[in-house]
Amino acid sequence: MVADNKEIMAKLEILAQSFQKFLFEDDEQFLENMKTKNLAGDDVSRYQHWEWTQGVGLYGLYQMAHELGRNDYVDFLHSFYDKEISLGLPAKNVNTCAPLLTLAFLLKDTGKTEYKKVCHEWAEAIMHDFARTEEDGIQHRTSDSENTGELWDDTLFMTVMFLALMGEIEDNDEYREEARYQFLLHIKYLVDHETGLLYHGWTFEGHHNFARALWGRGNCWFTIAIPEYLDIANVTGADRKFLVEAFLQQVKALEKYQDEGGMWHTLVDDETSYLEASATCGFAYGILKAVRMGIIDEKFREVGIKALKPMLGLIDPDGTVNQVSYGTPMGRVSKDFYKEIEIKPMPYGQALAMLFLLEIHKI
Repeated sequence: MVADNKEIMAKLEILAQSFQKFLFEDDEQFLENMKTKNLAGDDVSRYQHWEWTQGVGLYGLYQMAHELGRNDYVDFLHSFYDKEISLGLPAKNVNTCAPLLTLAFLLKDTGKTEYKKVCHEWAEAIMHDFARTEEDGIQHRTSDSENTGELWDDTLFMTVMFLALMGEIEDNDEYREEARYQFLLHIKYLVDHETGLLYHGWTFEGHHNFARALWGRGNCWFTIAIPEYLDIANVTGADRKFLVEAFLQQVKALEKYQDEGGMWHTLVDDETSYLEASATCGFAYGILKAVRMGIIDEKFREVGIKALKPMLGLIDPDGTVNQVSYGTPMGRVSKDFYKEIEIKPMPYGQALAMLFLLEIHKI
């Protein structure tokens, strides 16, 4: 045991309790922006609690409920989804798909008819209606930005993970193959071959990686998604080897660039950028889960464990996770853009901390 289990459990409890506060706290900046930039032109209130920020958070709470057998948290999740579905969901895009991952897990657990209907409809939309780039990549179209011809590393967790899970739930080989292809295509265009880390994005229009930023939280979506995906889907042969090797190269780079105190910078390779909590938790969680699954060598466990002390210090008594960077669009010109992103408690910060501590709990 790397830490007092009672302390870990106490932290998890307050994280879960505080998450509900952040889940229903309006993101005024996002909602104000949507008044003029809502691409679908639908009711902005539908996005109030159904965006990627909430989606990641709901996934963290689900994993905690599942791991610890907390029926009260499961009941809360059902109540949340039943209400949002009855009110009407927002337009479908990469980011509004994020809450569907947890809904699909609840569908898998319960077989609930209404959940099946919603999840199937959204999976079909990904396959047939979502904007595509050259080479048939899923364009990172969001609620307020077209991002024509662009691949972002965020897409793997926000959308592709859900499609992969639906492939298993519905025994649908088209979904399975599409999810696998999107992972391979995103790696092809986003991996920095010098470091093994991932760039935030790629544009087929300009054929470049924008500011060539090795952004922390963007990288952590990959660190989380690979072990999660391999846990969900039966990926074998050359495809599995390719994914594992790409993941291993990223982990080696993360070991190299980890700050002495145990965290990572918001630009992973730039120690002048601030240390950032959500990426740190995502990296540590993905690394520890991959070690537990036998995907990477046991020696990397210490890389994940090293993040525990600083993260425990960033969780306030009321459960607020500090040092979390706000939602971050593409840095299109300069890496300095990422250094100027506001630090603000967010639902995904709570969720990624929960996932990390849950994995620590299993050691």
